[in-house]
Amino acid sequence: MVREEKSSTCLSAAARKTSRVTVRWFGCIVRYNSCALKLLGATSSTESGGVPTGLKGVMMFLNTVLVVLTDLAALLLGNTAFRKHFHLLLSVVVMIGPALSLWVSQHSIFAKRSHFLYRIFLHSGWGWTCIFVGSFVFLLSFSVRRSLSLSVRHLSRLGVAGGLWLGFCKLLDLLENTTGSCYEPLLASPEVANGQPLLVLREGESKSECLKAGMLWRGYEVSEDVFLLCLCCLLLAEETAVFGPYLSLGGISGAPLRILFLFCVLLLWLWLFLLLCLLAYFPQFPTQLLGGALGCLSWRGLYQGWYRQGPSWYCPGRPGLGLLNTKTSSTEAEEAQQNHDHCN
Repeated sequence: MVREEKSSTCLSAAARKTSRVTVRWFGCIVRYNSCALKLLGATSSTESGGVPTGLKGVMMFLNTVLVVLTDLAALLLGNTAFRKHFHLLLSVVVMIGPALSLWVSQHSIFAKRSHFLYRIFLHSGWGWTCIFVGSFVFLLSFSVRRSLSLSVRHLSRLGVAGGLWLGFCKLLDLLENTTGSCYEPLLASPEVANGQPLLVLREGESKSECLKAGMLWRGYEVSEDVFLLCLCCLLLAEETAVFGPYLSLGGISGAPLRILFLFCVLLLWLWLFLLLCLLAYFPQFPTQLLGGALGCLSWRGLYQGWYRQGPSWYCPGRPGLGLLNTKTSSTEAEEAQQNHDHCN
């Protein structure tokens, strides 16, 4: 009898403890669900327009974050010191970047050419740049002037840069095929020199055919990847730098325009990151240095030379030309345009 009473007492205490824990967890779940419903605006209190109060609060918070981020990025990219010295910073990165190979690990995921950043973004770098920069330039110019011809004129800068990039790529391929030679390694040969197998010259082979056959190509090369990344970085910095003066003049800046601008800024930092990865994990100092120099020279010839001549039938003009005179006086617009041109 005593054992039965003790066991029944223990069972009742355990049951009361379990019930208290269950009630406590149930209360927490109810409070969590009620807070989630209030946050999402699923309660009965809605505004006259039918938009839930909580949902509108979340949208206002996200819009505030978007405005703050884009204003800070526009302030940085539109800064005079940044615009004057960004190409110097890029040149320093290209020159000292290969030295980072002494500290990085070759077992990192970025040391593999099959990484998705290289496959998705680097191999289609010009396409990504044209999509985001072209959308931003078109939306900005068309929202200010409502002129299709003006928007096409500003977009033509991308077409000129794309044609220059393709032309240089063809020229570099021709240079490599002309100055290089294809060699077949004799792996089964017992004779080696400095631990390397003997190489037999194969004449009449192009670079693509040589590499496809698994042979070695030796010749004069220029890194097309570094050339493309440097050109895209400088182009992004030039085309997005106009957004800062545009905002300071009270220009219309809706969420779509700010989102496109933010995408362009993120793409600029992505190209800088991939450039550092190429220099650190795949160092080829002479060829990469020549590719970076070719990219900087292309930018200087276009944005610091040809585009400064003013808009005409053969010249698209500088970025922001004809756009920096929104809802302000003509004097303020002229000063903003002069400051923008002075930075260029």
